[in-house]
Amino acid sequence: MSNFKYLKISKSKKLRYLSINQNSNLSIVFLHGFMSDIEGDKPKNFLNYCKKRKLGFLAVEYSGHGKSSGKFNNSNISKWTEDVRVSINKIINKKKFILIGSSMGSWLSLNQFKYFKNQIKGFLGIGSGPEFLERLMWKKFSDKVKKEIIQKGIYQLKHGEYEYPITYQLIKDGRKNKVLHKKYKIKIPVTMVHGSKDEVVPVIYSRKILKIFNNAKKKILVIKNGDHSLSNKVSLKKINKELDKILFYQN
Repeated sequence: MSNFKYLKISKSKKLRYLSINQNSNLSIVFLHGFMSDIEGDKPKNFLNYCKKRKLGFLAVEYSGHGKSSGKFNNSNISKWTEDVRVSINKIINKKKFILIGSSMGSWLSLNQFKYFKNQIKGFLGIGSGPEFLERLMWKKFSDKVKKEIIQKGIYQLKHGEYEYPITYQLIKDGRKNKVLHKKYKIKIPVTMVHGSKDEVVPVIYSRKILKIFNNAKKKILVIKNGDHSLSNKVSLKKINKELDKILFYQN
């Protein structure tokens, strides 16, 4: 993908992003997951989707992720939320957009409603994991692991072939960003897509998100045998169809 650019936030901070304009009044904003980036199959899929439909597109890499500046260990939900807010503000500006959040990206998406309520015209979540730091990590850690995080400030969480540095400041900041108790009275289409065999985030979290939206046109699609990523061609084709329905709602 040759559309990568950098948004200069300050002298020492820049965020890598992927975008197309196409002079459209409507854009798709894709927010990736925890320790992910914008080089995967999902951002590529949505970029091509927008090109074919002459829509604007934005995918941004949060600080400490991919090739954006900053250290991951110093980052948290609040900082990543602000990264997204600034990026949308400067690149999408006052135009309308549909949010797509993947895993943690759905949490960051929910945090954008307080800034862009009148611009957001739809929300699609993929394997959504709001409040996962507390609910799916901290509460499941043993007392020994919790003690290590508190004393050392960091714990290397092993998941398969990957290691995730979980800092205590990240956990504490997550508690300041609770979203599942909120109620959004906004009339937009909200669709959650989740894999039936998601090994990272249970499907109940997608259902919890739908309960937040009182007046929305709500739907959940559980993809049979789907994993957490839902990045294969079959899953992406189904997700694109759901996105088509959200677009149709705009007309």
